[in-house]
Amino acid sequence: MTLERFLPDEAATARLGQDLALALKPGDALALSGDLGAGKTTLARALVRANAGDAELEVPSPTFTLVQSYDGRVAVSHFDLYRLGGPSELDELGFDEALSEGAVVVEWPEQAGGRLPGGTVTVALLNEGEGRRAIVSGSGPAFDRVARSLAIRDFLDRAEAEAADRIPFPGDASARAYETIRSAGGPDRILMNSPRLALGPPVKDGKPYAVIAHTAQSVAAFVAIGKALRERGIAAPEVLASDLDQGFLLLEHLGTGSFLDAEGRPVAGRYAAAAELLAALHEKPWPTRLRAAPGVFHDMPPFDRGALAIETELLLDWYVPWKTGRPADADLRRQFARAWNVVFEHLDKAEAGLVLRDVQAPNFVWRDDRSGRDRIGVLDFQDALIGPLAYDVASLGMDARVTIPEDIEQATVAAYVAARHAAGGFDEAAFREAYAICAAQRNTKILGIFVRLKERDGKPGYLKHLPRIRAYVRRALAHPALAPVAALYDAHGLLAED
Repeated sequence: MTLERFLPDEAATARLGQDLALALKPGDALALSGDLGAGKTTLARALVRANAGDAELEVPSPTFTLVQSYDGRVAVSHFDLYRLGGPSELDELGFDEALSEGAVVVEWPEQAGGRLPGGTVTVALLNEGEGRRAIVSGSGPAFDRVARSLAIRDFLDRAEAEAADRIPFPGDASARAYETIRSAGGPDRILMNSPRLALGPPVKDGKPYAVIAHTAQSVAAFVAIGKALRERGIAAPEVLASDLDQGFLLLEHLGTGSFLDAEGRPVAGRYAAAAELLAALHEKPWPTRLRAAPGVFHDMPPFDRGALAIETELLLDWYVPWKTGRPADADLRRQFARAWNVVFEHLDKAEAGLVLRDVQAPNFVWRDDRSGRDRIGVLDFQDALIGPLAYDVASLGMDARVTIPEDIEQATVAAYVAARHAAGGFDEAAFREAYAICAAQRNTKILGIFVRLKERDGKPGYLKHLPRIRAYVRRALAHPALAPVAALYDAHGLLAED
């Protein structure tokens, strides 16, 4: 496959380097071909700087050293093979090691013989008038990522952000990616890059996990829910431009204020304010069909028994084998399903409404310069559904990424309860029972997800959160409604510290 871009000046070449950098992953090879003076080193320098997040980084041409290596979002080794004596000299340069540890950018790739890996993406630079033409070719996952990155640039061009810089956010646990879009003289904006969800293989009753768990399959959900939140006075980001088919959104930047202090500790008053915001959302019924665009609607799915159950089973699928050294057997799975079904009977009677589903500190923005509800920006809600209202309060009170002391958890819950009582018609005892069940269900799921991120996705850093999540589960299991699950977890030592 081939893509072409005309680069009228050095700034356009630098933007192409940025677009290529954002597509790179370890193991990728990018071959830059073209005559002397075609702009290969200019393009490579822009790529290295964008990858490092440092526009002033010194990036000398490796004409004489043959290779220069750089740290960044991905480790990048820049090879110039013009003076290479033969392909065998690549061994002395550590080419294979560089490729195993990061990405490689190769000028004069024809000198490598057949040593470049399959799936190498080639960028040919040809002089054309006062500028140059870039012809990008290849096939496979790396080329697909490059093609999507170039499609993002095309989207930004259509959104009148053609000269903007793209600054990636640190990676998170989802398939979505975010970037800060920065233009000279204008406000920062946020790009959401969310390809249509790949459903995966069937896991139960002929259905994929995402279908059973009701995970949003396109950005239309984010657009529709965000619009409805703003209509209710909630500070959700305004959509400035969209491509629903490709999954690109250009969003208002709500700010960077955190719910944590400078030492990373939770600020109690901000958690309480978020609880009051949830209480305001829960005072009125939520529609089940929302409009994303003319003729495009999002139907809010239910947080039903199937979704609740399959989320808890992530503990069996990932955490149990990691914790015990052996897969969960059929007997444990039967006991697990039986215990949770007894508990879910209680949850069936809980007050239901909008569940944002991923309420935690990174998904809120604190805005000191605002007042009332506008102090809090809400960022992550595309997987929202209709279910037990206590779920989001439990997510907030037992924040998965932050250690919430019990006194702050209790103060957060108390703020919610007080706001609901003030509005009238609130059953506090039923809420507290649902809160405990939702907290246990969510943190059971998270134990499985964090191990999956380590085992399947190569992200071991998530394991550091496990002691916190186990402590949250133990807190929740203290409620009498959770006695069957508490007994099962205790019998199998699932919450014992390592």
